Amino acid sequence: MMDETEFWEIVDRAREAADGDPEEQADLLVDRLLQYDPDSVLDFARHFEARYNRAYRWDLWGAAAVLLDGASDDAFDYFRCWLIGQGREVFEGALHDPDALAGLLGEFDEEVDGDGEELGYAADEAYEQLTGVEAPDLGIPAQAEEPEGTPLDFEDDSALAARYPRLWERFGTG
Repeated sequence: MMDETEFWEIVDRAREAADGDPEEQADLLVDRLLQYDPDSVLDFARHFEARYNRAYRWDLWGAAAVLLDGASDDAFDYFRCWLIGQGREVFEGALHDPDALAGLLGEFDEEVDGDGEELGYAADEAYEQLTGVEAPDLGIPAQAEEPEGTPLDFEDDSALAARYPRLWERFGTG
């Protein structure tokens, strides 16, 4: 049974080895997961999915919109994968206060950063390589229909600047 600490260690090792490149991190994650048995890979997938669902919040979506200069549904999905890929400190810090990302993130290049789509598939890919079959249903609650919290208008720069003063100062495009 993979615990939360081991989950974050695997994420961290892959990120450090990838030197911040999310696609490389995803490839390294698959490689690392191939060293585990299929049940452990499913445990990893459950940890990932549970955090992905926890991050389905309007306040985080707004932070993503500031960082990415706008964030569609898909862009926010990939942002949440990327956020998990940044490790426990950044992920938990962002959930506690999305504006804190201004201090938690180092360099941020919107061409590369913020899109962890491939990270979201790493466990499925590893499971398939190990077993030859698609990963089964993880048996955890599905993502909520709507993000948690109060919706924000991502087109309203002044509202975003007011809601995320530190992020806006560092990354805003207004």
